[in-house]
Formats: sequence, structure tokens, C-alpha cells
Amino acid sequence: MSDPIKHECGIALLRLKKPLQFYLDKYGTAFYGLSKMHLMMEKQRNRGQDGAGLVNIKLDVNPGERYISRYRSIQDNPIQDIFDYVNQRFERIEEKNPDLLQDVDYLKKNEAFMGELFLGHLRYGTFGRNSIESCHPFLRQNNWITRNLVVAGNFNLTNVDELFQVLVDLGQHPKEKSDTVTVLEKIGHFLDVENAELFNSFQQKGLSVQETYDEIARNLDIVKILKHSSEVWDGGYAMAGLIGHGDAFVLRDPSGIRPCYWYEDDEVCVVTSERPVIQTAFKLKYEEIKELKPGHAIIIRKDGSVSEHLINQPRERKSCSFERIYFSRSNDHEIYKERIALGKLIVQQVLKSVDYDLDNSVFSFIPNTAEIAFYGMIKGLEDHLNDQKYQALINMKDKASPEELKKILYKRARIEKIAIKDAKLRTFITQDDSRDDLVSSVYDISYGTLNRGMDQLVVIDDSIVRGTTLKKSILRILDRLHPKKIIVVSSAPQIRYPDCYGIDMARMSDFIAFEATIQLLKEQGKESLIQEVYANCKEQMSLPREQIQNVVRELYKPFSAEEISAKIAELLTPKDLNAEVEIVYQSIENLHAACPNHLGDWYFTGDYPTPGGNRVACQAYINYMEGVKARAY
Repeated sequence: MSDPIKHECGIALLRLKKPLQFYLDKYGTAFYGLSKMHLMMEKQRNRGQDGAGLVNIKLDVNPGERYISRYRSIQDNPIQDIFDYVNQRFERIEEKNPDLLQDVDYLKKNEAFMGELFLGHLRYGTFGRNSIESCHPFLRQNNWITRNLVVAGNFNLTNVDELFQVLVDLGQHPKEKSDTVTVLEKIGHFLDVENAELFNSFQQKGLSVQETYDEIARNLDIVKILKHSSEVWDGGYAMAGLIGHGDAFVLRDPSGIRPCYWYEDDEVCVVTSERPVIQTAFKLKYEEIKELKPGHAIIIRKDGSVSEHLINQPRERKSCSFERIYFSRSNDHEIYKERIALGKLIVQQVLKSVDYDLDNSVFSFIPNTAEIAFYGMIKGLEDHLNDQKYQALINMKDKASPEELKKILYKRARIEKIAIKDAKLRTFITQDDSRDDLVSSVYDISYGTLNRGMDQLVVIDDSIVRGTTLKKSILRILDRLHPKKIIVVSSAPQIRYPDCYGIDMARMSDFIAFEATIQLLKEQGKESLIQEVYANCKEQMSLPREQIQNVVRELYKPFSAEEISAKIAELLTPKDLNAEVEIVYQSIENLHAACPNHLGDWYFTGDYPTPGGNRVACQAYINYMEGVKARAY
């Protein structure tokens, strides 16, 4: 994606099911768990580079011994900073008494991060929030071990105000109104309630206080806690939690918006945001990894037992399609195939744009994340050419000369590596013109790859959101090659609506498709619709959340996708550009064909999977009309 869009977040949970001595004996290291966590977090750095955090819980420690360790970082390389911090303790031991690194009893009793239960988190600081206080995992501390709670997740909730008020009505005084704190306190409240109910029940049976707390640890009803906590959550989430005595859970939203995968054997149980991370870390096959079902939770008990439970009734599956197009790692078995399909399915639109003139068309991609879709586009072009070759040979029968046969068989799409992204350049110049000039040099180009004034240049991108980078940088760079026409292809459809489930696209003014639509309405004398939709949005906001409709959709109805694309090309073309510019977007139908099991397309269609999404869309438009810069949730 040429536009910088941030996304939150990534999780990695690991439970070692054997004593630490087992891993030392089998794998030659007492740091097996730490090593796996480091690898899994590094393999998910695509999901967050603004901050990271790691928590470890030790099982069966004596009173007075520390059993929860946590470290969070917002350094330039937060993952490495975390593990440098952890490793420095063991480096000191290695210098003074290396034999202690083989003594698991000593390590567990005396050193941090040497327990059996780990939770790691990576995040992007969306909407300008990036502080150490914003980094997960969050910790709710208590002197009673079964009331300590650690939470980290890949999530965003749309009804934080409502949830916050519920906590206030319960008599709590949350320290801030954020979805993370609200979730932590909501789960924490019902964890407290469950502890209290069990305490009273076991005390009535005549157990001692210590026996009572041992029984509480064995009998906490985590399913009940999660059901009560999440019954009114509106949003997308993969929520992970650890309880002080050693139970753990990961809960997924009922629409399956955010991804979550898990694996278990007799040595480990592991849960991550991305499937290939588990495959790489534990050398597993694709089919050995399970997807956590929407509305379900995987629960890992202190005794090592693992089970999946229904928490909230699943809704229509609306797994985020943006995960598939851009954010997730492309080496996932399914995502690779889907991105190939996205590239292949747009070929007919591309051929129409180049007027089927492949002899004078050059194909490439920007940025590197669009590479897989590019391969798909090339495969589609090859299929088209093969069909042409086959028909030409059929038509010629046995009359073709060797030269004619060679000309037919050697015809192929012209593929070039057009743009090369250099290291980030930093400017100390304040003038806008100078800064834009430097930005336009972030990418360099392969000179001599086009026939000047004759060739058309086709470049594919993952998606075009704001279009700022295209206008200020990429189109100017490509124009240096003197193409007759530049065709920018988006493997995603037009982004028209805000996200409220964890991707940093919160304002209508961020979307070039929306800006183009507003311009078209004004140019065609349909400005009254702009005001009508504003009034309708205001009316919607007075309704109960479940009844709100996304009336912002009405803005787009007067125009075809092609009309909006043409206006986008006009808005993004710099005035001094020599080449003609056309922008081609993926169709919704092709998106669904490429990603048939991941139909969460609200960015493109406005079809939100939860009532809160409709509310956010209406509020985002109201904010636009009223000049409010805040996000709509």
C-alpha cells in the first residue's frame, strides 16, 4: 500500500505444558519458551512496530515470590528492545556462573520471564496515540492470585461509551475511557464476582482459607466470566488473557472479524494472530493449525488441558478482507492464493485500459507488498496470451512459416522492475516544495525500461486509500520514464467508508473515493444530497444503536464505480504531469470471488458486521460536515 495505513495489533500466547527441565533435556535450553516467543513476535512485526510488550507467569510459586513479569517498549525496535532487556539478566549469569543457566529450579525461582505461560503483543499507535501506557499487555493486579488479570488483544470496540457507563453504574471509577481499560475492567469485574461466589461456596463447606483458594483456582468458570464480560461488546477482537494462578484464554468476536489461530500438542499450546507464524516457529504443516471459531474461546487451564467453547452466538462470518489484501503475511497458504486471484481477476479491466495493446504496455508493481497480486496479474495476462496464441495457431493450421510460428510463440507480457524504494530519507527543510521534492525521491526508477512517448505503464498497488503518495510522489516518479499513459491498478475496490475494528481509517476525508464523490455531486448539481444525507445521519444518531442504518451509502448511488474512478484519477493527477493517468479498481464481485470465506468488506460496501459500524459511518459523515477532526468512535 503506497499510502501509510496503520493496523493494530498482533498477539502471541504460549503455554509450556511440561516442566522447564523437559525442554532443557530435549532441546538443550532452559529458554525454549523465550526463544519461541521472540521468534513468533518477530514473525508478526508486520502487525505492529510502534510498540510491543511481553508478560510471563510462573506456575506454582511460593507466597512472597514474584510470579508475574512484564516489560513493554516503544523504542525504535521494540521487539528487540524487550528481548535485549530480558537477555541481559542471563548474560550477567553467564559471566559470573554459567552453570546456573542449566539449573531450571534456580532460574524459575530467581529470574524473571522463566515461567510456563507467555503473552506477547505488538501494536501500531493509531490515531496519534503511542505511549508506553498504551502498550499491551495490561495488568490488573491483586494480592489474591486468582484475581490477577493480564489482557492483550487485537481489537477495537465501537461502544466504549456504553461499556464505560456500565462500569460506572457498577460503582467502579476507571482511570480512562478507552476500550482497552474498559475491557480489562469488565473482565476483571466478573473475575472478582466469580472469585467471591466460589469463596462463599467453599467456605460454607468448611474448607480452610488456603484450601478454598486452591479450589477456586481449579474451579474458576472462565466460560461464564467471558460470557458476562463480552455479551454487549460491539467490535472486532481476538482478546487474550492470563489469570495469575495459570489459566489462560483467547476470545474471538462473533463475526470473525479479527484473525486467530492455535495449535496444541503434549508439549505446548500456542495461539497467534497469523497461521504461518505457528508453522514456522514449530515446523508444522498448514492443516495442523486450527482457526479459532468466531464467537468461541480457547481456554487453557492451569492443569494444561485445552478446550474450545462457545461464548457468543456466531453471526454471519465477516472476516476482514483487508487482512487478506494487505496486512497479513503473504506466506500464509490461503492468503497467497487469494492475492494471486486478486491479481488474475483484474486482468480483463487492465486489458480494456491498455486497449489490448500488450506490445506497447509494460507491467510492474508499487510497493513491494503488491508483489503477490502482481504475479497473479501476470499469470492472468499469460493465460490471455496463451489463448491468443492457441487461436492464431488454429487459424493458421499448417501454413505457418517458422518465422511466423516463432513470432507467435515468443509473444509475452513485458514485465519490468520499475520502482526501487530506497532507505527512508529525512528532511530538515521546512518549505513544502522542497519537502515534496525529497519525498518524490524516496522511490527510484529503472531508467530505459520504456519506449518514450510510446509505451503505456501499468503498475499494481494493494489499495489506494488517500492517494496522497500517488499524487505527491509516485506519479511524478513514473512520469520520468515518459510513458504515454500511466495506469494505476488497485487490487482492492474503492475504499469508501471508515473502519472501526482496528485499522487506522477513521475519517471520511481520508478517502479519495469519498472526496471524488463529493466533487461529482457538486459538479452535477446534486449538492442537495450532501445535506440530505447529513440530516439523515443526524436522525440516525438518535436511534438505538441496533436500529441505526448506514445512510452514507446514499452518496454513492448516483454514480458508477467507473465514474468515481475517473474523478479520482483527475484529482490525483499533478497539473504538470505529462502522461495521461487512469486508475483501475478491483470490483466487489471479484473481491468476493478471490476471498470467498472472508467477506468482511465494509470498507468498500458499507455493509458493517455489527450495529456499531453503522453508527460509526454516520458519525464520521457528521464529523466531516461539521469540520470535526476526531475519529467517530
